[in-house]
Amino acid sequence: MRKGIDWPLSSGEMRTLPCPTYLSGTVHDDGWRGAMTLASHGKAVVIGGSMAGLFAAHFLRRAGWRVEVFERTSGPLSGRGAGIMTHPQLRAALETLGLPTVENFGVPITTRVAIDRSGHVLMTRHFPQIATAWTRVHSLLSDAFPRAHYHAGMEFESFAADAQDVRVRFADGHVETADLLVGADGFRSSVRRQLFPSLAPEYAGYVGWRGMLPEAEMDSAPFALTSQFTFDLPDGEHMIGYPVAGPGNQLTPGQRNYNFVWYRPADASSELPALLTDGDGQRHELSIPPILVAPAVVDEMRCHANRVLSPWFRDVVARTSQPFFQPIYDLAVPRMAEGRVVLVGDAAFVVRPHVGAGVLKAADDAQALVAALGDRHGNLVQQLQTFSYARVPVGVKMIARARDLGSYISRSFANEAERLAAAAAGAPERVLAETAALEFLDT
Repeated sequence: MRKGIDWPLSSGEMRTLPCPTYLSGTVHDDGWRGAMTLASHGKAVVIGGSMAGLFAAHFLRRAGWRVEVFERTSGPLSGRGAGIMTHPQLRAALETLGLPTVENFGVPITTRVAIDRSGHVLMTRHFPQIATAWTRVHSLLSDAFPRAHYHAGMEFESFAADAQDVRVRFADGHVETADLLVGADGFRSSVRRQLFPSLAPEYAGYVGWRGMLPEAEMDSAPFALTSQFTFDLPDGEHMIGYPVAGPGNQLTPGQRNYNFVWYRPADASSELPALLTDGDGQRHELSIPPILVAPAVVDEMRCHANRVLSPWFRDVVARTSQPFFQPIYDLAVPRMAEGRVVLVGDAAFVVRPHVGAGVLKAADDAQALVAALGDRHGNLVQQLQTFSYARVPVGVKMIARARDLGSYISRSFANEAERLAAAAAGAPERVLAETAALEFLDT
């Protein structure tokens, strides 16, 4: 039996984290179809109604579980997020759930191109992918989930578990009792906070500015760029852009949207606090809602764009009405299951976006969870431990890869060796080949 999991620290040093001791699962009568094993046809409570929560809920229901989803936000989540690059594995997961992706899933892109500050093409690479919008994938999942089992405006407060069940308490006093609790409440996860109170996201030293612009409002670039995955790589920074569906999932060229992400260094002590302070002077923790980003912060970003970006991206940034930013973080749990509680998606591992697999990671976590729970005569707690052993190494590998890909997004380096390594990581040929590519998972 494994005694621990090797986890890389920021310095590159390896630390072995102990694996937990688990309670034994039992068979009990939960009031539904009489006595049964906990590994099959039990009740699951999912905290978080975004991508990871819906993937987990769908796959659990498909396996015969009764599932209730609780989402803290009372309004719709469909306006969150921006563009994402997809992978065949994500489409396969959706199709397994009976959610076809053949029609109107996104914009097919065949070419990646790197441009310099003058807008000239440095190199191109053939790399077929489909670019879609976060809202497109989320709507496929949310529209197919029974509304009677999705509870919005329910803020998780705490859980208590024993050998028989897990009791989940919400801020309004409501209590749900279930066989399984799934924490899928994102990088701010309250479920994770109860399991690992000392664990917090680690700031990576840079932020990602995001924006989306209707193609009809774009002007100055060759039209080909609107149909490619385009990279602009100023010193110590990284800008990407690609087309996604427009309003109503419109895929016709000229009626789509153009999505960009611009990674810029921001010092944790001297710059990030100012970025996270809104126009009324209120400081926000970890991130700030898009509509509250201070106008002066946006103005500074646009001025910097005029100094370092190509004309194409300068124009895109200038025309985007409400750009916003997300501080970039790393976060990893030492294990993804504790007793009857399991963590999935960003609640367990927050991976920098360069890997381009956040949504796929959520889908894979859900499928792996159901696979581990597959034996109806098995012990639920031990099966969750098996799930954790299978998925923790994947999360560790993704974080290490994403750190490597983002290592050149900095203004300063500790030594010459670190600077040279970062320069190699930021070489256009490597960026084009390895951004949002998953081959490293097979090695």
